[in-house]
Amino acid sequence: MRRARPGDVPRGPGGFPHARRAVGEERALTSVGAGADFDDGAESRESAKETDTHGEDRVQSKLWHITLSVSGAEAPLKEVRRGLEQLAHDHPFLLTSRYANDHAEIRYWEEARDLHDAAAVALRLWGEHRSSAQLPPWEIVGLEVIDRQTYHLRIAEGYGPPPAAPVGVHPF
Repeated sequence: MRRARPGDVPRGPGGFPHARRAVGEERALTSVGAGADFDDGAESRESAKETDTHGEDRVQSKLWHITLSVSGAEAPLKEVRRGLEQLAHDHPFLLTSRYANDHAEIRYWEEARDLHDAAAVALRLWGEHRSSAQLPPWEIVGLEVIDRQTYHLRIAEGYGPPPAAPVGVHPF
């Protein structure tokens, strides 16, 4: 899976070579441009298949809008903000974060072949970066994953959260 912001220029179909991790080493998520297999949602699922170099079908990626909500025991606002800013610095695919002393909301775009893959990556985000970004030991209490078309439809009809602007880390 690759992460990309809407409108990013593809950086090519290549990926990162698989590398073994040392025991106890955390896996870092990486932000890269949308690849050649990116689907902007204009095609149907059946027509969104391509054939790879081995003649096997491969499903194209789509962009999914993720809203991840976390909550837990109160933490100093300065520490929460610093942790979210570090997460945004380490992983620039994050659009915006809102926070209070006992909860936060992170919004971003995820590139994945289907909703299940996008949700799986989103559910790992907080836990995998808790120590590296020194995030509070909060639990995930909510997850919304919607496709790009649904996101834009909601915005156009005046439903749902407004577009993630301004980008950055902000208090509720």
